[in-house]
Amino acid sequence: MLKIQNLRTSYGQLEVLRSITMHVRVGEIVVLIGANGAGKSTLLNTVSGLLKPKGGSIVLKEKNIAGKPANKIIRMGACLVPEGRQLFAPLSVHDNLVLGAYHRFRKEKKQVVYDDINRVFGIFPKLLERKYQIAGSLSGGEQQMLAIGRALMSKPDLLLLDEPSLGLAPLIVKDIFSIIKQLNASGTTILLVEQNARAALAIANRGYVLETGRIVAQGESKDLIKDRGILRAYLGKDYKEVWE
Repeated sequence: MLKIQNLRTSYGQLEVLRSITMHVRVGEIVVLIGANGAGKSTLLNTVSGLLKPKGGSIVLKEKNIAGKPANKIIRMGACLVPEGRQLFAPLSVHDNLVLGAYHRFRKEKKQVVYDDINRVFGIFPKLLERKYQIAGSLSGGEQQMLAIGRALMSKPDLLLLDEPSLGLAPLIVKDIFSIIKQLNASGTTILLVEQNARAALAIANRGYVLETGRIVAQGESKDLIKDRGILRAYLGKDYKEVWE
């Protein structure tokens, strides 16, 4: 699905990503973990087209998308749910979902798009209850659901999730991770950046550890979650259970 080779991204003269090489297979959940400032969000922003790389390749479904604008990358099948949600706050839940499918209206019948809105409401029943409510007035958990739902309206093959649990209560975090698992089970490939490394590794197939712009560890999630060095650095010294 996604192959990244020797990817480099900079902010001015500051190199943030340094020769990143990684891949995501069709049907996987792959998680990126690391400390703040390691380059996790920069990587997702580069893949999604919000940032232009300084070098390397990003191949999505056998096409190099490195440097392409975000609107074209969405059409090619990858969509980002950004950190902080970045909803259209003055607009309704319904209108946010419609805007998530903006590129589809030229090629598809409106009824097909509106049928997909109903599918999103099936995944997130709370959004149906808030259909005409202003997005900025939703709770944090509801806003995260809407951000994911808006991305799903683009019909992505690869869903990029940046810190979906940020600022949410533990019970809401459980709901969000349960939904991520459901989306993956229904056929959506997911690349996940997450501060809650324990919960992310619990649902992921594989993981990569970033440190100052480089990948310093990678492997199956079940192996990473047992690695004492990674536990100490990213999961806390007293790690026992994912949901403790």
